[in-house]
Amino acid sequence: MTPTERRALLGDDVIDHIHRVVEEAIAEAPPTPEVLDTLRRILTRPTGRLPAAEASQVA
Repeated sequence: MTPTERRALLGDDVIDHIHRVVEEAIAEAPPTPEVLDTLRRILTRPTGRLPAAEASQVA
């Protein structure tokens, strides 16, 4: 899902709210690299499907 598609689906208010919450959370304790990797995967593949190459690394 592209950023444009996410914005169309969620709307500006929701995205702004998410950004504020994330900024507050990061200010308290920076996320670990593992957390960032998980979040990237969720945001880029919201259906949960992994490309074949990446899926073979997880299995």
